[in-house]
Amino acid sequence: MCLEVRPELPEHRQAIYELHVAAFPDDTEARLVECLRASAEDMISLVALQAEELIGHILFTPVSVYGADDARLAGLAPLAVLPRRQRSGVGNALVHAGLHRCVDAGYGAVFVLGMPGYYRKFGFGAALQYGLRCEYEAPDDAFMALELRPLYLSTVSGTVRYDDAFANF
Repeated sequence: MCLEVRPELPEHRQAIYELHVAAFPDDTEARLVECLRASAEDMISLVALQAEELIGHILFTPVSVYGADDARLAGLAPLAVLPRRQRSGVGNALVHAGLHRCVDAGYGAVFVLGMPGYYRKFGFGAALQYGLRCEYEAPDDAFMALELRPLYLSTVSGTVRYDDAFANF
């Protein structure tokens, strides 16, 4: 069956909520997505569909670094795939499509707080190598960055701030 990745539509919202509840231990990520919809501007929200069934979702929202007001930066979070479809390439397809959308939207770099073994295969590396830290307590190797434009982060350093909605979760 063919996998289709496309932008979220309003009619996908309930299925996205249910997907995050199924993919995670509780409804925290599902509620976070709802809050981000209400507060984040310029977000990139993609769904993975197979035979019209929603089986995956990824969200990118703007992040900032104090003193780098002109930098166009995004945070990847959350990423969810139906448990029965995990490890089948759905997450990979969502990440690749999302990164392409970020390039098209003019983002210069993307950050993620996640599993290094998974995200390194997309080119993410420790954000600390760029002099960047996460505003939340996290292991250094779990907070990662990917430059979408060469040397984009060479003049940016400090603490990466996520949308205020993240602070509530």
